[in-house]
Amino acid sequence: MLLTLGRPAHAEDGVATALVVSVDVSGSVDETRYHLQMEGIAEALEDEAVLAAIRANAGGIYFALVTWADGARLAVDWRRIASKADAAATATLVRAVPRIPGEFTCVGQMLRTVAASVVPRLPVMADRVVIDVSGDGIDNCSDVDAIHAERDALLSAGTTINGLPILVPGENDVVGVGAYRAPGYGLRELPRQTYRDGTTLDAWYRAHIVGGPGHFLLAARGYGDFARALRQKFVMEISGLAPGETGDGARSVASR
Repeated sequence: MLLTLGRPAHAEDGVATALVVSVDVSGSVDETRYHLQMEGIAEALEDEAVLAAIRANAGGIYFALVTWADGARLAVDWRRIASKADAAATATLVRAVPRIPGEFTCVGQMLRTVAASVVPRLPVMADRVVIDVSGDGIDNCSDVDAIHAERDALLSAGTTINGLPILVPGENDVVGVGAYRAPGYGLRELPRQTYRDGTTLDAWYRAHIVGGPGHFLLAARGYGDFARALRQKFVMEISGLAPGETGDGARSVASR
């Protein structure tokens, strides 16, 4: 079944996969970390294994880049990638995205923006719309009920949300303890257990972010591991493979 999300019909052929890469640029992401993320995305698009996965899809894929912190913005609008030249041109755009940092980590707000103004801009029909969320912290703008509402709205439209938590030893080993709320977002008190119970970032992503058909989570072991993790994730997402499945016998989660 094609995912329409209210998009108008276009003459251009549809694609199997439309991929939104959504990247954290909040206060914890300095210039070096920002560069590692942008370069990691660009290198992944140029990677031969990723290109092979793209070419295996008739008509290639569609790609968009979102950066987010206090708010979210569409940094690279939807582009079709069907060839090495397309990938190289898109990688050039990714490398040129200016760093516009923010202070807070508003994942829920980002999901709302993606649902309202990114996914509806997709100019073709897609069998799968995948939102690839990466970051190094939990949401500190909304409570989990609000986050779940934004996530579930996307999932109900047929999208898949995958997670790439960036685990930084000695910095975010445990999250949730002493959590705070960004000014202007604290309309409801944070649950009391938030202040005494900790969890790991990958567990938090698994509980509150990921979902949808064939969804999975793949962690990066620090920012230096981001490029490696993203390349692996792109191959899985573009190929439509379920987690842990590779080779000729892999079960595809793609509809074509």
